Amino acid sequence: MNKRALVTGGSGDIGRAVCQALSETGFEVIVHGCTHMDRAEAVARAIRDKGGKAETLCFDVTDASQTRQALERLQPDGPIQVLVNNAGIYDDAPMAGMTREQWQRVIDVSLNGFFNVTQPLLMPMIRTRWGRIVTITSISGVIGNRGQVNYAAAKAGLHGATKALALELASRHITVNAVAPGIVATPTTQASFGAEAIERLVPMKRAGTVEEVAGLVSYLVSDSAAYVSGQIISVNGAQA
Repeated sequence: MNKRALVTGGSGDIGRAVCQALSETGFEVIVHGCTHMDRAEAVARAIRDKGGKAETLCFDVTDASQTRQALERLQPDGPIQVLVNNAGIYDDAPMAGMTREQWQRVIDVSLNGFFNVTQPLLMPMIRTRWGRIVTITSISGVIGNRGQVNYAAAKAGLHGATKALALELASRHITVNAVAPGIVATPTTQASFGAEAIERLVPMKRAGTVEEVAGLVSYLVSDSAAYVSGQIISVNGAQA
């Protein structure tokens, strides 16, 4: 039986690339979405059109009860043995002008969402004595970024959670890692970073691609990465 992979935020640009990459390596993919289920359905349909197996799942990662109920519906078909936590949002502002709502929403989606999705899946995964958990974070959580105190705090929190959870699950052959992209070519980043800014900020003088991020995720969930755990790995073109 093929291993099943859940990708939260699977309707976004990086999520789509990760879903496609996991399907190409033989995983049955569950594409999570919330506000853009049409995009999640398109990702799943594209995978099926290529002969892969994919379905969609809708829930709000900030709602613990709704998330648990949605995940419970997956269990009769077997445990989720690969989890890619990719759901996240931006709500940028200098902290002096940041509202409590801006702070709370970003923390809720990235950090509380990580707990809400990951915790219910752990015991079923532990019972199989094999699993892979990968969380997509950001260079902002490593070096900070102006206007992103909320986002950087959430992502840095995920780095600590990744290291601690890796220790808890190591004896069960479950690895836990984080991938911290730098500037990656998506519509969102293209609106924020022009060619001149990328030239100045990135030693490789270009933005990364979503496929390059997905390629690292594919490695981390493979058997070849069985001894890699508790790591925060950047994909950033040598950006400090």
